[in-house]
Amino acid sequence: MNTVQTTTQLLNHIDDDLPFGELLVSKGLLSQDELVKALNKQREHGGRLGELLLHLKMLDDKVITSALAEHFSMEYIEFDDAKQTSRIDRSVARMLPESIAKKFCLVAVYEEAGSIVVTMADPLNVVAMDTVSLRLKRKIKAAISSPREIRNAIELIYHGSDLEEQQLRDLVEIEVGGSNVEEDIVLEDTMEPEGNSADAANKAPVIRFVDLLMSQAVKTKASDIHIEPQEKSTVVRMRVDGVLRDMIPPSQKMQAAVVARIKIVSQLDIAERRLPQDGRFKMKVSGRSIDVRVSTIPTIYGEKVVMRILDTSAVKHDLDHLGLEPKRLAEFKEKLSQPHGIIIVTGPTGSGKSTTLYSALNYVKDPTKNITTVEDPVEYRLAGINQIQVKPQIDLTFARCLRAILRQDPDIVLIGEIRDKETVEIAIKASLTGHLVLSTFHTNDAVSAISRLLYMGIERYLLASALNMVIAQRLVRRICDQCKEPVTLPEDALRRLQLDDKQAEKAVFYHGRGCSACGNMGYRGRLPIFEFLGIDNELSEKIITGQTESQIRAAARQKGYESLLQDGTKKVLQGLTTAEEVIGVAATGKD
Repeated sequence: MNTVQTTTQLLNHIDDDLPFGELLVSKGLLSQDELVKALNKQREHGGRLGELLLHLKMLDDKVITSALAEHFSMEYIEFDDAKQTSRIDRSVARMLPESIAKKFCLVAVYEEAGSIVVTMADPLNVVAMDTVSLRLKRKIKAAISSPREIRNAIELIYHGSDLEEQQLRDLVEIEVGGSNVEEDIVLEDTMEPEGNSADAANKAPVIRFVDLLMSQAVKTKASDIHIEPQEKSTVVRMRVDGVLRDMIPPSQKMQAAVVARIKIVSQLDIAERRLPQDGRFKMKVSGRSIDVRVSTIPTIYGEKVVMRILDTSAVKHDLDHLGLEPKRLAEFKEKLSQPHGIIIVTGPTGSGKSTTLYSALNYVKDPTKNITTVEDPVEYRLAGINQIQVKPQIDLTFARCLRAILRQDPDIVLIGEIRDKETVEIAIKASLTGHLVLSTFHTNDAVSAISRLLYMGIERYLLASALNMVIAQRLVRRICDQCKEPVTLPEDALRRLQLDDKQAEKAVFYHGRGCSACGNMGYRGRLPIFEFLGIDNELSEKIITGQTESQIRAAARQKGYESLLQDGTKKVLQGLTTAEEVIGVAATGKD
């Protein structure tokens, strides 16, 4: 049988005169003492030598796999390398069911000279080779990759967004057919009546397109989808880790129907195309329930649609997992434990303010406490908490809700956003009458929030009495662990991070090379950076006496205050993010 012959040939490649451990020593990858220690462990506990070396942290998985490839005289396919990953033929890879790939930790990579190249974590597993050969009915050529790399490849092949992307391409090509651009423009200009639009929106290709679009965005962990009509085309983009990426757009003749479909499932008026509308709907992807918030706005070429994706299962509202340093976490919890006062989280839209506040609510949540929120919109449903959706069209504003809430015997109140003087005044009144108030605000840093509140007309003594803490925050992209590598920073970047020569000399800086796991972006996921300004008696006095922002910042710095830039620089020195990310969101010139 071809599989047995291939395995026998592989076994014959092993040089019995130079065992694997000795090969590592001869290459200078392992000392003789380390090898003896590992072999003793192997005799005591059993198992493969490579697995023990990895467990003992003597070598990393890439070094071990590369050495095994040399030992077996076979190819090492490194899936952390973008060039190597691009060799994966998805159609070949998906010939094997995911269950087999996971069971034997292997991936069919591509076809070569009449054989299927299959990379495996254990290329000596005869059962795996037999199973794959029987399934593919082809000759198998074995290669080797580390288990970690194969698991990442399996996730990419069977759950990556490229599958939906290809299906979208196929669907759009079918729909475009032989039509040209001029015909599409005519169809767009001769707007169909309401009934025909609804019919078109319910046709199978349109429904399929919207479903695939949403599925691709969820699997790519996008936060938003933008559908933007242009003069002769439609642009579709998704925001991943804060950056917009292009998606497959619908054909021009599908554009109106796609927008209508989204409006139908969001329970919006499909006949109203002149005014902005807001709606929401739920969907299921891979067994998970996803909330989608929809906003439409008229443009000169048609309606632009933005869909905010709220994946509740992907967000952990846990204060201990926000990424706060122990000192800052303890300070935050101490302020949350106080029975009254105002805590404000400030930052631009999309900086993670809501996640921080929801995490704080989960921390203070208690059956003995009455907690009520006023939000616009309510992004996440929290069990055990009374949440109110603001509705300005019926005059249900933040201020009106707050006045009603204060008659409901609350202990803790969350205000989704401070937008006007009336809301601030009610919040201050609530805090001074024994309530803990949490809210968000839009300013560049923590200290400038004080100036903004005073500029809105709040009395200094009232603000100083009520304010407990101001937290500023931003989100920066996290370096991809799969392609992380050292990099040298230019002098300008070191200067903007405010690092002296001694700090810069000791530090090791990193960036992401770009690989399949991160879509060749070099980043995967985001993490927050924070700025904490705790208001004590001394800072309250400075607010009352009219001290400037610079004076308040200087006084806070003496008490251990760290700016967004300083916290971001720590994350850079820890190898979690890049200097470019931190400088881009936190360098204000005020630090």
